[in-house]
Amino acid sequence: MAEQGGFPVPEAGLVVAQFLTVRDVRVSREFYADVFGGRVVLAENPAVVQVANTWIIMNPGGGPTPDKPGVTLSAPEAGDPVSAFLNVRVADIAAFYADARAKGAQFLTEPLDRGSEVRCYLRDPDGYLIEIGQTTGLLRGITAEQ
Repeated sequence: MAEQGGFPVPEAGLVVAQFLTVRDVRVSREFYADVFGGRVVLAENPAVVQVANTWIIMNPGGGPTPDKPGVTLSAPEAGDPVSAFLNVRVADIAAFYADARAKGAQFLTEPLDRGSEVRCYLRDPDGYLIEIGQTTGLLRGITAEQ
């Protein structure tokens, strides 16, 4: 894969990026750049932040367009229902947790040992759920607790 202006440009095959519909592009862009150490590739229209080996694309919601007829994009509503979330793997969850909290990230719980992994969750400024995990027991054949 090559990069052109900071954007991933597949030379063959494909590249997967995550698109998030956000309420405030600046706030979301700064969250992903700061908490995850991301690199801002494009500040607006859409905002693009490279986080490790992926790109997060952020733009406000809106109604249907010619290429997505009948589709309306909107940020998540407040509450617990979730149909998808980001899953971030880290090498040292304790260090990530401490650093992210120092930067203002608010976690649902502290990291919990689930047997196969240690994990915790936080929400971004729009309420998107993000799992932070460190694979531990799975590397020794221990599967997740229910």
